[in-house]
Amino acid sequence: MRNSLELLLFEQSPDALILIDPEDNEVQLINAQARNLLAFEARQGASRSISADRIFSGCWPEFIVFSQEVLHKKTAWSGDLSIRTEKGDEQELLVAASLIEGRERNILLRLLSKQALQNQNRFLTVNELHRKGLQEWKTVERFFEEFELTNSLILNAVGEGVYGVDINGNATFLNPVAEEILGWKADELIGKNMHRMIHHSHHDGSHYHVESCHIYSAFQDGRTKQVQNEYFWNKQGKAFPVEYVSTPIMDEGQVVGAVIVFRDVSERKRAEARIGQMLKEMEELKRRLELENAYLQEAYKEVYHFNEIVGTSEAVQKIVEQIRLVSPTDANVLITGESGTGKELIARAIHENSLRKNRPLIRVNCASIPKDLFESEFFGHAKGAFTGAVGDRVGRFELADGGTIFLDEIGEIPYELQSKLLRVLQEQQFERLGDSRTRKVNVRIIAATNRNLLEEVKRKAFREDLYFRLNVFPIESPPLRQRGDDIPVLAQHFLKLACEKYAKVGLQLKVKHIYQLQAYHWPGNIRELIHVIERAVILAHDGQLVFNLDFSPVTQVSDGDGVSDQTQGVLTYNELRSRERENLIQALEQSGGKIFGKGGAGELLQINPTTLNSKLKKFNIDKYGFKAS
Repeated sequence: MRNSLELLLFEQSPDALILIDPEDNEVQLINAQARNLLAFEARQGASRSISADRIFSGCWPEFIVFSQEVLHKKTAWSGDLSIRTEKGDEQELLVAASLIEGRERNILLRLLSKQALQNQNRFLTVNELHRKGLQEWKTVERFFEEFELTNSLILNAVGEGVYGVDINGNATFLNPVAEEILGWKADELIGKNMHRMIHHSHHDGSHYHVESCHIYSAFQDGRTKQVQNEYFWNKQGKAFPVEYVSTPIMDEGQVVGAVIVFRDVSERKRAEARIGQMLKEMEELKRRLELENAYLQEAYKEVYHFNEIVGTSEAVQKIVEQIRLVSPTDANVLITGESGTGKELIARAIHENSLRKNRPLIRVNCASIPKDLFESEFFGHAKGAFTGAVGDRVGRFELADGGTIFLDEIGEIPYELQSKLLRVLQEQQFERLGDSRTRKVNVRIIAATNRNLLEEVKRKAFREDLYFRLNVFPIESPPLRQRGDDIPVLAQHFLKLACEKYAKVGLQLKVKHIYQLQAYHWPGNIRELIHVIERAVILAHDGQLVFNLDFSPVTQVSDGDGVSDQTQGVLTYNELRSRERENLIQALEQSGGKIFGKGGAGELLQINPTTLNSKLKKFNIDKYGFKAS
């Protein structure tokens, strides 16, 4: 390469050529194409001061290794080298090298720019197609048009929204369904990060971090993701529930993007919510019906249920007329009278003749409910409201919704809870214990008591406003001693029921039995009459009824000289009650209001303390007053 022809061919070669001395790594020759590639001036080409490390400064270690390979193999290729131009640019190269041996050993480098090589390959492809003629061009063009049309038709025909993203999460395409669901046009989203545009937040507005996004996670592991409970955000800033499948796009084993197919499931979610609410309401209704059924079964377990009020006396006829007048209305009714006079019978008759007869009559015995459970029994409680509340419970007022609630022994309700009962009467709404939700009910209230509530109001034991709310229509249930004319009819009615209950036949009331029953004062009223007849039916022998009644209580009567003797006489009922009440008060005074234990009133009277408490309630005697004194 020292003669002029060789130098001319070297200089004018269409390839970029560099001749390097591997001993001192100096450039021996560099042709015009190489100088152009390196942006060298022409005069620099003849200079021997150019070193190889200046040209390959960015990859000098790699070049040293490559030079050794050339010296060993005589030829070599490399795609790992780059050159730094005079302008400071870096260019990646394909380098072909040959060892030239003569007096000196030199390496001839042929430099090929990767970009130039790619352009040259495209040109060759186009040139080849051009040589194949116009028909081939049309075939290729038609193929691409048909390919694009087919994909477009598929995307447009899909019923779900479809969009694509690149490896950075930027949108690459959207189909029309996606545009419709999201509210954006394709050109508004293409090139923008889809997570920031439509997937940035959870339903509650909290930020959805990219690291947690299932679409982005597909870029990491290359797996298809199926997601059912997430939300996208539309152009109007409104979140809507979606289900989607994110499928990664692979190119030569590398993830280059993803295709997301999604659908708006708002309508399905609403339908599921409606079904859930319906199921909840059905479950609530089922619970209420079960409880109502339980109450009804409990009620029918009573010894007797009256289908009608039995009696022909003036007192009974008055009650029947009052029931006829008040039943069609929704007025609150207060039934007063002694225990055992049939107050519940009157309440049932009012309900069964009212417009609410197809809804339940719920009975609540206020005297049997512990003080701490009043609120829960009346209004129900939520799960966890107190220890032992393992589930939600429907209260009596809620069970009676649309029907009637019968509050027996209304005077036993603690004073501090009477205000809550008053609110239900006034506003027909309440809250369950431990629950803030206000519930509305439509309930008619019938109350009953054997106390004198006006006296209770004066003693501040019963709220005056509650009393007047309950006492809209008062009905007094007379004691049996004031209904002597009804005793024959009642006795015959109860005898028939008792005979059916105990499978006795042939038992009949005689005139002497009627006189005997009418002569008794009946402190237990109708309830006692029922028990007396039942006992007689059980003890009946040879078809004969026997009634054992105490007609002759013994009393002490003092003469004028202070001498007392034992006499027998019949006391009136009021006299007997007065004596019994005075005796109870005397026992309380002596015991200081103590009921149980040694020296208590129960021991003085020689009766069970529980029975004594019942008697004190019956006579409206406050035992606590005696403790204070």
